[in-house]
Parts: sequence; C-alpha cells; structure tokens
Amino acid sequence: MSSVRTALVIGGGVAGPVTALALARAGITATVFEAHPTASDGVGAMLSLAPNGRNALGVVGADEVVAKVGQPVPGVVMADATGRRLADFHGFPSLPPTLAMARADLFRALADHTAAQGVEIQYGKQLVDAVQGPDGVTATFADGTTASADILVGADGIRSTVRTLIDPDAPGPVYGGVLSFGGIAPGDDVEAEPGTMYFAFGRAFLGYWALADGRIVWFGSLPSEEPLTSAQVRAVPAAEWLERLRALYAGHIPGQTLLARTVPEDLMAVGPMEAMPDVPAWHRGRMVLVGDAAHAPSSSSGQGASLSAESAVELARCLRDLPTPEEAFAAYERLRRPRVSMIAGDAAAKNKAKAGKAGDRPAMPTPEQMFAPVHRHHIDWDARVTA
Repeated sequence: MSSVRTALVIGGGVAGPVTALALARAGITATVFEAHPTASDGVGAMLSLAPNGRNALGVVGADEVVAKVGQPVPGVVMADATGRRLADFHGFPSLPPTLAMARADLFRALADHTAAQGVEIQYGKQLVDAVQGPDGVTATFADGTTASADILVGADGIRSTVRTLIDPDAPGPVYGGVLSFGGIAPGDDVEAEPGTMYFAFGRAFLGYWALADGRIVWFGSLPSEEPLTSAQVRAVPAAEWLERLRALYAGHIPGQTLLARTVPEDLMAVGPMEAMPDVPAWHRGRMVLVGDAAHAPSSSSGQGASLSAESAVELARCLRDLPTPEEAFAAYERLRRPRVSMIAGDAAAKNKAKAGKAGDRPAMPTPEQMFAPVHRHHIDWDARVTA
C-alpha cells in the first residue's frame, strides 16, 4: 500500500486537474496551485482532444463535461495544395470522436469539474521554490505563502519551474522553425464536410474544419529562422502577419481563399511552435513531472492535451499501487517515456516538413497506420502496477 496520502499539484491547465482527480480516485488528497488568476487567463488558441485523451478523461469522470464544450471531428482528410485528396479517414467505430475546442474552454471545463468533485484549486499561486525533507515537501509561492504534502507534482507546463527544481540543468523548450497562426473565415465555396478535419500539404501546410455556423477555423505555419516569443509575435500588427501569410499561401487550395477572407480581428497569432526535447530527469525524491513539463510534443502531434491526461492517470495508478514515491515515480516513467518519445519524434518530423526542411518525403502511411497506435491506447485503471 502506498505511503503517499497528500499531494501538491503545481499547475491548473490540463495535467494538473486530471492528476488531482486521478489521485483522489487513488485515495490521495491533492490541492492544485495555479499561477494565473483564473482557469483560462490569457489562453486563446484551439486544440484537439483525441480518443486516447478522452479515454484518460473517462477514468476520472471528466469526458462528458469536456465533450459539452468540444466539437466532434471524427473524420480526417489529407490533401495536397492543389486540393487533390491523398487519404480519407472516418475514425474508428469503437472509439469516441476527436473533439476540437478552444483551449480556454477545456481549461475552464476541467477546473469546474475538478472543483465540483471537492478538489481545491488555489489561483494566483506562482511557485518559486520547494524544499524536500524525509517525510514530505514544502512549496513556497511568490505571495509568501507555503504549503506542504507528501509529494509535489509539477504540472506547470513547458516552462516548468518544478523541472528546474528537480534538475537545474534540465533542458527548456526548443523552437520548431515555424510561427503558428490561426483564424476564422467565411466558408463559402470551401470544401469542408461537417465533422471532418482537413490537412492540406504543399509549400505551406494548412489545417482547417467547419464550425456549425458554416465558418471555417484554420491553422497554419509561417517558416521563420528567428524564434520570436509569443509576446513578440503578438506585438506585430495582425494586418502585417496576414500580408505575409497571404503571400505564403498564394496558389494554395484552400489557403489562399481562407487567408483572403480572414480579417485582422479574426487572426490568432499563437506564437512559436515549440516542443520539449528529451528530459533526462522526470523525478527526484518526492517531486515528479507530469504532462508538458515532462514531455511536450509540438502542436503538430495533435496529442499535447491527450498525452498530459494519459500521464496524469498513469502517475496516480503508480502512486496507488507502489509503497514509496521513488518506486511509483520510476514505474510511471517506465510506462510513459517510450510512448511519449515516439509521438514527439513523429511530430518533430512534421515540423521539418512545415519549415521546408523535410528532404525526401517517405510514402504517406495509411490512416490506420498513422492513427491506430495513438488513438487506440487504453488505460486499464483496475490493472495493478508492479515495480
């Protein structure tokens, strides 16, 4: 039986609330500490939650509440820049559909559900330090307050403070060679079947899907040698970015049409596409990383939120079944590292293609080959974890 009874969870995005819910199911009381003043503060991009991520949310009873804020997009169409279809995929009949949604909506849905389950979430709590002892760990926050528990879980994202406390030499996020943008445009004359996500490859990549009202949500990449920060990207007038994007997508079907119809007010300047390189140390003593803090693949994977949810549940299973934090953390890393490394490597290859550095392209895999190993991943909560 585990010796862990309490946990501090640093970060209130996806991994933090799911970790707290999973720990509660494992009999461990967790408190979530979020640096922002609200659950969705400063969050505006779109994301997708794949079937494997929904499976993980189902373990903690959160799938249905998240489904209410998402748009089902079970289908995928891959095409070239001329509009020629290369592959069609209509989802796996045995799996729930992928959901597309605003990141802010996902954060708020998870936070509300977590609070409704009796898990405390404290906002405006920026972690600045953590000190471990033989029986626990004490966190110090920027407002001068402290909190103590048996373990501390770093779910604080790609720029994790906990990661540097575990390993001062830990790597930080790496720029993927492109700046990410999104937008909303009228969908007249643009092929977009309801419930289908489109990926159009060519000199430039564009993804898009249709909203219920007929408008099109699109997301694209602008190759850039200079790794601008998100703040620097947003400081440039949207009209200037639109001019550059329209030039890049000239002749691209349907990129040219969608960019021409996007007005500056509907452009989302997301920022640099980043990912975490291999993180050597996921844990030390009573502290452990989960989600993007340990393994953030770039957005090209479409798996960031889903992998975070998976890891949160697996961490809780390990803490439930193994007697010490060290044994639980080692088992958790053993279960998760191969899978997240595989998905991150695939996303890195996609980033090279988006940045125009792919070289000779291999034959495109079938949808079954591409999605089955990722989407069919199932976590068996009732299975026991061994050291």
